Amino acid sequence: MSHKRIPKRKAAIAAGSVAALGAAALLLPNANASQTDSSDATPKTFKAADVPALVSQIASQLGDAFAGSYYNADKRQIVVNVVGDNSNVADTVRKAGAVPNTVQNSASTLQAAAKELRTKATIPGTAWSVDPKTNEIRVTADSTVTGTRWDALQSTVKSLGSGVATVKKSAGSFKTFVSGGDAIFAQAGGGGIRCSLGFNVTANDGSPAFLTAGHCGVAAKQWSDSQTGRPIATVDQATFPGNGDFSLVKYDDPATRAPSEVNVGNGQTVQITQAADAVVGQQVFRMGSTTGLHDGTVTGLDATVNFQSETVPGGVDTVTGLIQTDVCAEAGDSGGSLFTQDGSAIGLTSGGSGDCTAGGETFFQPVTTALQATGATLGAGAGGGAAGSGDQSANPGGTASPGGQGGAGDQSGAGNRTASPGGQSGAGDQSGAGDQAGGASDRTGGDRSGQSTGNGADNGANNGSGIVTSH
Repeated sequence: MSHKRIPKRKAAIAAGSVAALGAAALLLPNANASQTDSSDATPKTFKAADVPALVSQIASQLGDAFAGSYYNADKRQIVVNVVGDNSNVADTVRKAGAVPNTVQNSASTLQAAAKELRTKATIPGTAWSVDPKTNEIRVTADSTVTGTRWDALQSTVKSLGSGVATVKKSAGSFKTFVSGGDAIFAQAGGGGIRCSLGFNVTANDGSPAFLTAGHCGVAAKQWSDSQTGRPIATVDQATFPGNGDFSLVKYDDPATRAPSEVNVGNGQTVQITQAADAVVGQQVFRMGSTTGLHDGTVTGLDATVNFQSETVPGGVDTVTGLIQTDVCAEAGDSGGSLFTQDGSAIGLTSGGSGDCTAGGETFFQPVTTALQATGATLGAGAGGGAAGSGDQSANPGGTASPGGQGGAGDQSGAGNRTASPGGQSGAGDQSGAGDQAGGASDRTGGDRSGQSTGNGADNGANNGSGIVTSH
């Protein structure tokens, strides 16, 4: 008999409830429509979804003078970095409605700096990404980088030249967050592993599947919807470390219904309608089975994170091309969804430092890269479309307007909260400077215990992180 599996997402958020409820409130409809000044005055105002097309157009016109861009969320303006003081270049930016910002470092200079860091400073516990707001490479060292390693990192950054890169210390340590929207569980290596389902997708053969973190897919082949349940999905592809941190996991039952939505707690879901690249300065939301819903800002692209490897003593696992944010995450959130208010899938939780009490940095695998590499597409698999309205409106006062899988119908949750998905895309200048490592490090020790025992697993499964199975 076939199974219908849909995210529960009906109970309270597992942890960090105050912050999570604040993030949930931000998901309510607001004045987020794109606006263009009626007069000819510049700059114009945009929403983040407008960034990719406009920036691509401007970049093609500017050529080597183009040095990146970012989104000023407060003013709703697109800022374009330009090298040199050519008035014609600045005029081109202004005519497009964006704000020109003269900077020192060209895109090629920053790319060369990232390459130099990769060659000389691939040190466990370090990370770097391009920060277009400062026109620099932002280098971070966690608490394990001390002594000669710290001296070597500082020396390498200094050798790049004045104003090319900066380095700062992080109080925590970089790790992957194995232990995640919906909680998924595996048994491997003598212990329990817990991760989070990122986004439901359709594999290139038409079968239903989901994306999660690559270090989860490397850690175990089969995954269950409960801590002690039988496997319901099998890893088809997994990349970690190296050029990404993503896995494609196919549901074992080809009749599985896999709705394209993210559960944000309290019965509220956000319909996911498309995948988009990240934009520096853009507000994003993260859902994970351990800590629930949290929001923050994209702070860097092209991130490289060097994790301490536990599979190779003294070694380092490196993953490239990640998104850097100031959103918090903890063990068990690995693979969870990074998305926007209006329904764009942005990333999969990879790793970082800190927690949801003290804060910290978290890095994400871009969804667009994962989809391209696996050949998958967002939306329902062969098992059918999105869940019906009965599955999507759990609480009184909430009304669901379901459409087809990946459709634009508004979803609602508790009370009168309504999530209104729309299209949003990111700023697509993302490159693969980032290195990330250490998936293995979080599959053992603290992360493993967090995954398999205690309130973490129970909260994840009971607070909107499980997968409901009906016959």
